[in-house]
Amino acid sequence: MDKMTFQRAAGLSAALTDRWYGPVSAAMAEFDINTPPRQAAFIAQMGHESGGYTRLVESFDYRIDALKIFSRLTAADRQRLGRQPGEKSVPLERQREIANIAYGGRYGNGPAASGDGWRYLGRGLKQITFADNYRACGRALGVDLLANPDLLATDDALAARSAGEFWQRNGCNAPADRGDFAGTTRIINGPAMEGQVLRVARWDAARAGLGVA
Repeated sequence: MDKMTFQRAAGLSAALTDRWYGPVSAAMAEFDINTPPRQAAFIAQMGHESGGYTRLVESFDYRIDALKIFSRLTAADRQRLGRQPGEKSVPLERQREIANIAYGGRYGNGPAASGDGWRYLGRGLKQITFADNYRACGRALGVDLLANPDLLATDDALAARSAGEFWQRNGCNAPADRGDFAGTTRIINGPAMEGQVLRVARWDAARAGLGVA
């Protein structure tokens, strides 16, 4: 896959193509994402997860009603912590509290009071989340991501490699090989299938760019 093909498949500007072609190509080679159907699914899914290859850190800037996606937040939590009328964004302190409640006490994270929900929020092109996933990813990449989670947001090579490692470790090539794009979404996002219409639009564009029928 050359640079122009990647740009078409990912739908990126020239500047974003220059930034991501090398890291993404290297990650795909390292983790056996090595056929056009696999590459189309990977490019599309990571494009969705990263807001078009522009965002490497998860945001908790949510409207009150949108916080319903986090089942651990009560109605009172949502009302108190969500974006209030007149606010341009949720202040960082409240975003931190949202993350700690939503992600606390799961997948290796300590309780909300530990701060692990915010410490291990989504980072990298895949938005690796939770201490257990940071531990597993870091072990595979030879980097201590538990101690240095921000590396996935500050090192583009690691941001792309973490996405490739997750893809391979969780068996995403198998559904990609059979054209089951929804299957890759279920692995990445669970049964909620968040944003599937937008994901499919990216997949259609990636397939067209890579010449996948």
